[in-house]
Amino acid sequence: MIISAISIAQTTKTLYDFKATTLDGKEFDFSTLKGKKVLIVNTASKCGKTPQYAGLEKLHEQYGDKISVLGFPANNFLWQEPGTSEEIAAFCERNYGVQFQLFEKVSVKGSDQHPLFQWLESKTGNHPDWNFAKYLVNEEGTHVTFFNSSVQPLDESIISQLR
Repeated sequence: MIISAISIAQTTKTLYDFKATTLDGKEFDFSTLKGKKVLIVNTASKCGKTPQYAGLEKLHEQYGDKISVLGFPANNFLWQEPGTSEEIAAFCERNYGVQFQLFEKVSVKGSDQHPLFQWLESKTGNHPDWNFAKYLVNEEGTHVTFFNSSVQPLDESIISQLR
């Protein structure tokens, strides 16, 4: 695991080197995000922190010209994201009106950790502590700040970096 994260860190220079699959099965090229800050969040629909979807959507609506919010459903914490892509999309739209980009379910820790989260961990030394951990990546796609799951999406520690 450590070797894998190190090799990802050495071969991947920026966030823009990644691609991932959206909930609707399309390939998303992170290079399209150049020039914007990016907030990457591991999400779950059956968690006590699930109401953070509302804050993430509000962040997307109010600051979308400065930041892209990306949600990565994950089932790593007490199996709180058991749904299929279709179920996750329907849940997020129905309950929170989510319009920010959501991706297929990934693993955010452990031996099957997604390469993006390996890279994020290599940049910060932090893996998600629970559902709704956040990584804020700068406009160059090189510097990453970690916010644990208790930090709300509209917390001043995040908003202050958008001004």
